[in-house]
Order: sequence, then C-alpha cells, then structure tokens
Amino acid sequence: MRDIPEATPDQGPRPFGYFVHHQGRGHAERCAAILRALPPTRPVTVFCADPSVLRDLPPQARVQPIPSLFQRRGDECDMDHLPTPDTLHCAPLGWPGIREAMGIIAGWFASADPALMISDVSAEIAQLARICSVPHVKVLQHGQRDDPGHMAAYQGAAGLLAPFARDLAQPEWAPFVDRIHHAPGLGIAAQATPDRAAARRALGMDPDRPVALIVSGDGGSGLAQAPLGVAARSYPDWDWLCIGRVQGDWHATTGANLRFKGWVDDPATHVAAADLVVSSTGNTTCAHVLAAGRPWIVVPEWRYFDEQRLKAVALDRAGAALHLPHLPSSAQAWRAAVTRAMQGHDPAAQSRLTGDGHAARDTATWLEGLAARLWSPSPAEGIPA
Repeated sequence: MRDIPEATPDQGPRPFGYFVHHQGRGHAERCAAILRALPPTRPVTVFCADPSVLRDLPPQARVQPIPSLFQRRGDECDMDHLPTPDTLHCAPLGWPGIREAMGIIAGWFASADPALMISDVSAEIAQLARICSVPHVKVLQHGQRDDPGHMAAYQGAAGLLAPFARDLAQPEWAPFVDRIHHAPGLGIAAQATPDRAAARRALGMDPDRPVALIVSGDGGSGLAQAPLGVAARSYPDWDWLCIGRVQGDWHATTGANLRFKGWVDDPATHVAAADLVVSSTGNTTCAHVLAAGRPWIVVPEWRYFDEQRLKAVALDRAGAALHLPHLPSSAQAWRAAVTRAMQGHDPAAQSRLTGDGHAARDTATWLEGLAARLWSPSPAEGIPA
C-alpha cells in the first residue's frame, strides 16, 4: 500500500500545480475556468512569468511568479554553439532565468508533494514533472508536434487535456486516445450568443448592411493591414470591421468602409453581428465563431510548430470553416474566397464542435477523478503507466 494517499482527513487534498504560458490569452482563460470549477478545498499553485494575464482566480489559488523561459533579461551567457537535443525545444544553455524558473518549480515539487502538475503549455515543464516523479497533465495543441520532445511529454503524461471537440483531433494522437479528455469551449464564458439583430442593436450598427468582421489574435503581431484594405475595396457595399491587433502597412489603402477598433470587451457580440468572419485560429476566437455559427474564413498566423495552420486544416476538414493559407492578395481572390465561404457555410458542422457549455465543470471532475485514481492504494485499471 502507498504511504501517502491523495487526501488525508487532517491535511486535506494534496495540491495541484499549474503552469500557464503567458503568450496569448487562451492559456490563462483555461486555467481560471478550471480552477473556479475545482472544489474549493483543492489548493492550486499557478506558475506564470506574467501574473497579470491571470484574472478571476478563486481563493484557493496561489500565484507563483517565475522568470520567462524564453525572454532574455540580459544576464545570459550564450552557448549557441552547442546543439539542442531533439528531446527539447527551448532550452538554451547559460540562461540563469530558465535555471531559476525550473528551480522554483522543482523546489515546489519537493516541498508540496503535489497530486498533479498541469502544463499549459511547455513540453519541458511536462518532462520536468515526470523526471521529478510528479504525474502531469499535458494540454494538447494543434500543430506538427510528432517530434521527440512533444512525444516524450505526451507519452509520459497521466492525462492529456484537449480544449476542443473530438472531431478536431489530429490523426497522430490516436495512440493516446485512452487518456485524452476533450473539453470544447474550455475557458470561454458560458453565455447565450445574441442573434444578429440583437447584436447589431447592442453595437449601434446598421441592421441591414452586410458586415464582415476581421478578428486578429493576441499571441503574435496580428493580421496585416494592407490585404484588409483590398478586401474592403472589393466589397464597397459592405462594412468591414476589424478587432484585435493589426500589423500596420505604410502602403495600405483603407477606405471609409474599413474600421479598426482594436481590443474590445465584447468580441462575441461583434461575431454575432457579422455576416462573415475572417480570423486567425486562436482558441477564444474559434469558440466565439463556432457558437455564433457564421460563415468563416480562417487564415492562420505564424506560430511555433504550425499550430494555427494545423488547427485551420482541422476546422476545414470538419466542414466548419474555409481555410486559406494567407490573406487574399487581390480583389478577385477576395471575392472568390468570400463566395466559397458563404456558399459552403454549414452551421450544423459548426454546432457539433461547440460543446455543451460544461467544459470547465467536466474538466475539473476529470482532473479530480484522475488524481484520486492515481493515488489510490490500488491503482485503477486504465491509468497509463
């Protein structure tokens, strides 16, 4: 029998650890949703290089700042002449910040004796947990991730958390299907999507004029401005509205029917007001568009491991969106793409990918059950070795 159960009457449940990558918004939003759904007796320590991205955490959550694992701070002694092994991705030598971050996490493993470590996302931290004899849950993301580093993180995981529908799974994940928990809509606030007319009233928009909405993400530099100007000139009788970050182009020609609003507090309302959505494939954006059921063109932004490209491919394969490798570069190309997206729109295919609104609750239940089974005196069948 094991010496230390998952929970004891006098000490309560053992803590969960949670690493949150601070690029983009989806990682932090998923974390907050899960933590709010966990039992209030479950302590959680959240490790993040930018705690400002963490909002609305419950009282049992403790935030532990760590140095960034990829941003220089000036005290590095670069040893770039030494190659990175295939089992690692971002592990430069001579970086005190990385050493401090990993030391903080490893020290917490030793002192806190956690039940689980959740990594959203870092293959290196997932492997660190396994090396330190801590069971870990690795969040799955789309992309070309069949390299030795990612595969080691997946193979060593006690569970894999996929914040999207099963129909968007990549074929190479088949060997791990028994340990994947799918949670479509995870991190997206459950709320009724307004209909088109109500959304337009809320935003003070013309109820009848066609509207195309461009949604640019937060994980990179955003979509380029110039091709959006071409789109607006291609449809002068439409309003083209852009929310999010946009790359400025000195040569961009933007007319009066193209408006840039920057960040907005109600992206879901903007999506619901649109007749067509053009976007990258960030997690939050995808959830809003799928919930609204709008004709959709997805144009992936550059991400490590082709994450957005492979997600766009999966959305296209599922019949939920039209995938374009880049923004159209001429009026003719824009008209062709818009026609294809409007004519091929399949609201039923989009609806199948939205989930039931209980993703956070179900994920919390799954995590609690996983921890209980892992630390039970007699390990339950079906838990990966």
